[in-house]
Amino acid sequence: MPENDTIIQATANHIKSLLSGEGSGHDWWHVYRVWQNVLAIAKHEQADLFIVELAALLHDIGDHKFHGGDESVGPRMAQEWLESLEVKATDIDHICLIIKEISYKGAGTSSAMNSVEGQIVQDADRLDAIGAIGIGRAFAYGGHKGHEMYNPAIKPVLHDSFEAYKTASAPTLNHFYEKLLLLKYRMHTKTAKAMAAQRHQYMEGFLAQFYQEWEGRL
Repeated sequence: MPENDTIIQATANHIKSLLSGEGSGHDWWHVYRVWQNVLAIAKHEQADLFIVELAALLHDIGDHKFHGGDESVGPRMAQEWLESLEVKATDIDHICLIIKEISYKGAGTSSAMNSVEGQIVQDADRLDAIGAIGIGRAFAYGGHKGHEMYNPAIKPVLHDSFEAYKTASAPTLNHFYEKLLLLKYRMHTKTAKAMAAQRHQYMEGFLAQFYQEWEGRL
């Protein structure tokens, strides 16, 4: 069986080859940033670094948003990849469970993780959805899906089921109220909470400026 560092690097290379050049904000660089967030958070937590690094690298290998809403694709692709590298079965099960549970599923739904490793990876992924990069990713994805940027007549909805959330097609600005501004309060680790507070504040400033410009105010 290959050494852990070899497995991690091979996985990074694999994901880079799969996702480079993707234009919706779910590209290799998103995965890279989540990976770096994981490393920053894990310094302050008692966690299995091998698990969190691999889960971070593989968390978007088969995102349901690009597979007709099928939530089983990502864990299945991750399992096949890890088995090809002869990762032990218990580690594969743990990583695949994190991938299965990581997604935000709507304002009115639970997002519990079953391990500290899962909490770290979920925090790292959510940090990349907020702040300056989160704003850029939100509009990149909205444009990719053909959504309006903003429509004052369409109000945000706090979805109470994953099905309602993942089939919504509202303007991009609604996404701030349906998800992004809620993530600050859904971080698990102390480190991620501190990082999220600054990024949350930046988004609030952006929205204030956005509405001023929308109405033609100085």
